Amino acid sequence: MIALLADLFLQLSILTVVAFGGITAMLPELHRLVVEQRHWMDDTTFAHLFAIAQAAPGPNLLVVSLIGWKVAGIAGAIVATLAISLPMSVVIFFLFRHWERFRDAPWRDAIQTGVAPLAVGLVCASGWMIAASAGLDARGVALTAVCTALMLTRRWHPLWYIGAGAAAGAFGLV
Repeated sequence: MIALLADLFLQLSILTVVAFGGITAMLPELHRLVVEQRHWMDDTTFAHLFAIAQAAPGPNLLVVSLIGWKVAGIAGAIVATLAISLPMSVVIFFLFRHWERFRDAPWRDAIQTGVAPLAVGLVCASGWMIAASAGLDARGVALTAVCTALMLTRRWHPLWYIGAGAAAGAFGLV
């Protein structure tokens, strides 16, 4: 069990290096790690844990805690949560103590400008990966496309889309 917890901590700590955009942006790598490399769970379980984490109130990193719980119980949840939050918190603490000193440096603007599209791309890849893991059929893809188009053009609260998706599922439309 100690070896499993150590592996869980090490692997998740490494993933924090690519967490531009938060947990959602690192979902493809998280999926690759826990489903394809380590075989700690299957696609469906991963998608279900992500859905539970998104439906529950609280931070997005809840999905990592759930993955840790699935892999190694309560100890796994604690280790996974620490692994995903502690290492980069320490790095950020020390990095941002000096970040303001370089506010006029051109390389600082270049980094900030480059990270934004990277985060958008990673979040889009995450959306694609979760949709593929959910096993959507043509109706599911159509519902996703309509919701995406509405989200981009309207300022409706996301609960309306969640409610519409739940209703479509309850009536067997998707």
